[in-house]
Amino acid sequence: MDLFGDKRILSVSQLTALIKGVLEENFEHLWVEGEISNLAMPASGHLYFTLKDAGAQIRCVMFRASSRALKFRPRDGSEFIVRGRLTVFEPRGDYQLVVEYMEPRGIGALQLAFDQLKERLAKEGLFDEHHKKPIPGFPQRIGIVTSASGAAIHDILHVLDRRFANLEIILRPVKVQGEGAAEEIAAAIKDFNLYREIDVLIVGRGGGSLEDLWAFNEEVVARAIHASRIPIISAVGHEVDFTIADFVADLRAPTPSAAAEIVIKSKEELESGLASLVHRLDQAVKHRISSYRVEYGALVRALKDPSMLSGHLAQRLDDLLDRLYRAMDGRIEACFGWLSSSRNHLRLTSPTIHVERGKERLASFAARGEIAFQRLLDRKREAVAVNSGKLQALSPLETLSRGYTIASKYPDGTLVRDGRKLEPGDRLELTFHRGGAICLVESSGD
Repeated sequence: MDLFGDKRILSVSQLTALIKGVLEENFEHLWVEGEISNLAMPASGHLYFTLKDAGAQIRCVMFRASSRALKFRPRDGSEFIVRGRLTVFEPRGDYQLVVEYMEPRGIGALQLAFDQLKERLAKEGLFDEHHKKPIPGFPQRIGIVTSASGAAIHDILHVLDRRFANLEIILRPVKVQGEGAAEEIAAAIKDFNLYREIDVLIVGRGGGSLEDLWAFNEEVVARAIHASRIPIISAVGHEVDFTIADFVADLRAPTPSAAAEIVIKSKEELESGLASLVHRLDQAVKHRISSYRVEYGALVRALKDPSMLSGHLAQRLDDLLDRLYRAMDGRIEACFGWLSSSRNHLRLTSPTIHVERGKERLASFAARGEIAFQRLLDRKREAVAVNSGKLQALSPLETLSRGYTIASKYPDGTLVRDGRKLEPGDRLELTFHRGGAICLVESSGD
């Protein structure tokens, strides 16, 4: 008996396919909000995560084609609004949401991307003050990176022409919004740095929405500004608009017109400043001359008649000479008195007696010394005689007198102590008791 009768029996794959078809036909465009968790970003470029709230959760996938368009990086725990279509992942039988677009809840996607990039570049130090280059006070060539047809270039040129008409301006036209704009701006900055004839760069555009200004929030532009050797003034949008370029640039101008005002002082300002300096210099010179005149007058009044001064000096000299003569007279009288006293003392203590006694002692010392010297001389003579005898006994000449001879090689004088070391043909010098001779060796042996 057929228990199922005419009933249709489905396989798991067929059932799953039917459910998938129903879901995809009826839930094609959905907007769902929730908190992201279990976020995974494999090398394939796809994003896998779970979207949940307090009561339920659903698996989500965002394929690479869609994820590459994101200007921010989603994080676990963040609230997002996503748009997608419902489908079934057949191998597991799980239903999931294929996400095509997502944005943070309560904050725009571009704003989140701006905040994330700003935070990352700040940690790298791209905004640090010590990287900021000074803006030159009197640039000769100014480079401008902006659209050739926008309002910004007209505003900049108008202000520069009004303030200092003979400046050299070089425009590098670029796209300032849309696809590829950021790359063009970065390339223009690099080109100016290769040119190396620019004193300062103005990079910017006129006002617009966050989307319109987004090219100046791209990382490629920020890094090009940071790498520039030329000082850069960022002039993007209106005064209330801030971009990543503003934080990296060496100076931010609130508008393109303000950048032109900042980059060069007007001729009128320079002429006014120069006139002020000339006036201050003139006043300083006049004040210094007046001070010198006062000092000169005081010196003239203090200067006395030279004849009166010489008269006072002559009077002072006479007084000093008089005191000197009186002092010399007193000193001479004192010396004469001392001399007279010394003569009287010498008469009373004559040295004749001491001289006679000294003569007697000297004669005694001379006699004693002569005797001692004679004795010493006799002892030395005896010692010399003894040593002469000893020396005569040890002298080679004494040996030669007994018939011996001294042989030495001729001509170097080396003594010959061993006849075996002689070779036929050697020349010898022989020394006898009286005289010598040069001999030729014919043979040698033991």
